[in-house]
Amino acid sequence: MTLETVDVSDFEFACGETLSTLRLAYDTYGEFDGDNAVLVCHALTGSSHVTGRERSDTSGQAAGWWDAVVGPGKAIDTNEYFVVCVNVPGSCYGSSGPASIDPETGAPYGTDFPPVTVGDWTRAQRRVLDQLGVGRVHGVIGGSVGGMNVLDWGARYPDDVHRLIPVATAARLDAQSLALDAVARRAITMDPHWNSGDYYGDDRPIPRHGLGLARQLGHIMYLSKPSMGAKFGRRSAGRDAYRDTYPADPAADFFPYREVESYLDYQAEKFMDRFDANSYLYLTRAMDNYDLAAGYESDADALAAFEGEALILSFTGDWHFTVCQSEEVAGAFRKAGVGVAHHVIESNHGHDAFLVEPDKVGPPVADFLAEGLDGRSVTDTYGETETVGPPPANARIGSE
Repeated sequence: MTLETVDVSDFEFACGETLSTLRLAYDTYGEFDGDNAVLVCHALTGSSHVTGRERSDTSGQAAGWWDAVVGPGKAIDTNEYFVVCVNVPGSCYGSSGPASIDPETGAPYGTDFPPVTVGDWTRAQRRVLDQLGVGRVHGVIGGSVGGMNVLDWGARYPDDVHRLIPVATAARLDAQSLALDAVARRAITMDPHWNSGDYYGDDRPIPRHGLGLARQLGHIMYLSKPSMGAKFGRRSAGRDAYRDTYPADPAADFFPYREVESYLDYQAEKFMDRFDANSYLYLTRAMDNYDLAAGYESDADALAAFEGEALILSFTGDWHFTVCQSEEVAGAFRKAGVGVAHHVIESNHGHDAFLVEPDKVGPPVADFLAEGLDGRSVTDTYGETETVGPPPANARIGSE
């Protein structure tokens, strides 16, 4: 399997700017039979490489980022479904983004690349599906900001989707998440090597430390208190710990270098080697900007034209996108008269649960794709309610 690309002509972004050629990278798995397409929307720093072995032309992942869920005989069975994943505009894994070459200048776009939105991602995906001959999609699924992308499909192309599966997501970010993303971007732009986004070229240092700090903030958001306590506690790291990523003050040697620090430094170092700092700025702003109700009177109004079914998955330990936020989305579907189930999964893994607990994610996804809301593993935790509000007092919601 190799990365495929398609060039889309005269793509106009929501900001009003147009690129004469927008390159979009995508992967496909399985065979298309006319009505079996499933679009997978990747999360913030993901690629189109959903499943399979490592490839040199994407992020260098040892395996596709959802390899445990997508593939032959798995929940999203590529023996049955034609699976498509498109790397979003603004990323650095094959689609046009800040690190891409501007054909008019022969140099990387940098921050001259147009600002991107989740809506731009959706419209770009639609263009790729058009090229592949896919009209109506059997299902659209994605987690985190990929789940926002799923919701945008329901609002933007309601006649083109049969089943929606937003996972660990929300109709918009809350103030705490907006604040953390703002600090992450400041870590990048305050790195002296960022140079207003003009750091490309062999003779120029890249803003590694700023990008690494931004990624560390992300990992803190993706984990939960219980999972961090179980994984690291307050334990000191061993002699082989990852300690040299960031310079320490002279007094630091008196104090223990803890396992949680070593983990964050290791993750930062890996991320610095695989992702582009400007892309991180672009993609987090797209996530921050997304609001399902933008241009409509309400979330329900945005979903009113959708006539399919929806399955929403949330996780009790996820404080980044909480169960309450997912229930608000479910309530919007109900108000719009759309058949929906909100399937809550007990988990201590935080936001990462949708990636690391395939045994809990797979069954309801497989049954919903096959049978819709009648799937045997699909449950609606809150039942058919008419109002949007907090879940019942006995619902377990994880630490926020």
